Amino acid sequence: MSPKPKLIVAIDGPAGSGKSTVAKLAAQRLQYTYIDTGAMYRAVTVAVMRQGLDPADQTAVEQVARASHIEFVPGKTGRVLLNGEDVSEAIRSPEVSRLVSAHVASYPGVRQVLVAAQRAMGAHGGVVMEGRDITTVVFPQAQVKIFMLASQESRALRRFEELRLKGKPQAYAELLADLQKRDAEDARR
Repeated sequence: MSPKPKLIVAIDGPAGSGKSTVAKLAAQRLQYTYIDTGAMYRAVTVAVMRQGLDPADQTAVEQVARASHIEFVPGKTGRVLLNGEDVSEAIRSPEVSRLVSAHVASYPGVRQVLVAAQRAMGAHGGVVMEGRDITTVVFPQAQVKIFMLASQESRALRRFEELRLKGKPQAYAELLADLQKRDAEDARR
């Protein structure tokens, strides 16, 4: 009997819609590799910040993306390595969140580099990949496509509870405003 083919599972949707939660559970259940593509854009943002570069300098940011080596540590932790360093916590800072959508993720050269890396990571299947544009741009041929939807209010509430449980409370109104801004920025790229 031949082994089961390994599938590509692509999970798409707006910020805070539950993509990560569903993707992690699916990867664990299927024993597939979990890949958070948004973490790749965030890792490039961390590299830009650490080098003291202006995130509005598209050419410099695109060069950083080309020079960055991003890896995902297999297992339940979802750890992300940037050039061998664990940046899993650093990529979740409010400053990174603010800069990633406003600048880094909007640059075509960054997107080109990271989409190529994502396609290489999923080339042999056995992955659950989540992020915006996964089902349409990165893996339109994915055997399983899931698109998560939730209102801005429920997404802000999810984020509010998530941060509260981590001991990093933030005002609901501020989170809602941030999500509205990110949605608008995502719609323009």
